[in-house]
Amino acid sequence: LRRRRVRQRPTPASWPAILDRYVPYVRRLSQEDRGELFGHMHVFLAEKRFEGCGGLKITEAVRVTIAAQACLLLLHRETNYYSKLRSILVYPRTYVAHGPRRQPDGTVVEGSVARAGESWHHGVVVLSWDDVQHGAADIDDGRNVVLHEFAHQLDSESGSVEGAPVLGLRSRYVAWARVLGHEYDRLRREVAARHRTLLDVYGAQSPAEFFAVVTECFFERPVELRRRHPALYEQFRSFYRQDPAERAE
Repeated sequence: LRRRRVRQRPTPASWPAILDRYVPYVRRLSQEDRGELFGHMHVFLAEKRFEGCGGLKITEAVRVTIAAQACLLLLHRETNYYSKLRSILVYPRTYVAHGPRRQPDGTVVEGSVARAGESWHHGVVVLSWDDVQHGAADIDDGRNVVLHEFAHQLDSESGSVEGAPVLGLRSRYVAWARVLGHEYDRLRREVAARHRTLLDVYGAQSPAEFFAVVTECFFERPVELRRRHPALYEQFRSFYRQDPAERAE
């Protein structure tokens, strides 16, 4: 009941201008979908804490830009608004993280790596504001750090991050595993052979990264994804309950 009341709040006068500048993808949404998106954004912004890091000041533009893209993944679906997520840490630009990283040959090494974002299993998403803006500005390049990291959050709702989010009916897991398993292996073979791929090669790192990478492509290069990977597109269309290819056309 509380969330229902929050969703019904009037849209702030400042939001349309912010979204028009920073999140042009919203222009593709129908009037009905925009209304649903704004309602989800009200709840998201009421429940999640934003923290500036590295000297970044959290402005309304930062909050609204990130919330709009995170909530795009929630349209038409039953949602608990990323229930495990508590804080969103935002750096001004690409930051350095320390810890293990996987090499192309599968080995794991310790070290430092520059990152545009990351999703933690226990309540935190970290983002680079420069990369957030860059990813949102080009809605056709297939790369969007907010969609990527929040796809990981959806994945984690199943209890583990392994490329299999909560799907509902048991029969859906069978088809999901068959299609995504086949497509993941296909991407790994193509990357190993150094072929050009529609999907970002980073998706070959693990099933979890594959799910996040396909989510980016599904929303930003949907027509190509549907044409070149029709079975994969259909699984994501069913999961997200959206048809971005139709929207783009």
